[in-house]
Amino acid sequence: MTIAVKRLDDLIERAWLSLAKRDGRFVAAGALLLYAVGGLGLPLLLRWSTAWLVSANVTCTMLAGCLVLVWFGAQVQARDRRHLVEWTTDLRLLDSAEFEWLVGELFRREGWTVEETGRREGPDGNVDLVLNRAGARCLVQCKRWVSYLVGVDAIRSFAGTLMGSGLTGSGGIFVTLSDFTGAARAEATRLGMTLLDNRDLYARIERVRRAEPCPTCHSAMRLDRSLHGWWFRCTTPGCGGKRDLGKDPARAVELLTEVSVNEGRKGTP
Repeated sequence: MTIAVKRLDDLIERAWLSLAKRDGRFVAAGALLLYAVGGLGLPLLLRWSTAWLVSANVTCTMLAGCLVLVWFGAQVQARDRRHLVEWTTDLRLLDSAEFEWLVGELFRREGWTVEETGRREGPDGNVDLVLNRAGARCLVQCKRWVSYLVGVDAIRSFAGTLMGSGLTGSGGIFVTLSDFTGAARAEATRLGMTLLDNRDLYARIERVRRAEPCPTCHSAMRLDRSLHGWWFRCTTPGCGGKRDLGKDPARAVELLTEVSVNEGRKGTP
């Protein structure tokens, strides 16, 4: 893949993520404006022939439809990313891209503005996320390693990236599903770099997880069981909102596993 194609791929992906953040009314207005101006107003103003007018109308209608469909697809993807935090109990099941999405959503819920810079293919320049909050800026590198420990060379390489971006070691956060070697931890401490291993990551995710929202009043729901199976039921008095987990057995198994693990932890001194 040539450099030009890679840059075009980056541009399309950034535009996709930017579109996902747009309000639906803004996208609808843009689609309507595209159709009204490009498909009708401009051809009529320039007095195009009937054939050209029809062609412009059809083309702009298709472009407006594509704009709405792309926005909808981006919204679905954004929703799935947010659900990674709620619905994932075993982070080892995530691929590299999903792992970066989950870490990004974690920092969003901790109050950071997150820009995703990691690439699905090829090098990412040691930076997967850029965080901004109250004037502070941090770079994040994510390593979805399970069996290998992160060594001191990876820490020093990331420190070089931070220096090249005008940041000190304290502006770096290194996240992994495995752990760090003793030398890597000592070097990170010397630099002031933040390290998140699998235990730290699970603990922080647990703190930002949100309760399942009620489809009626959007309040928190609790896991419950009836003669008909497992359900989510709204905790708000008078609200009958609920969700049948019989239609989502995988989610039910995850929740029951969480309950068993949490109860076991409570009984441990």
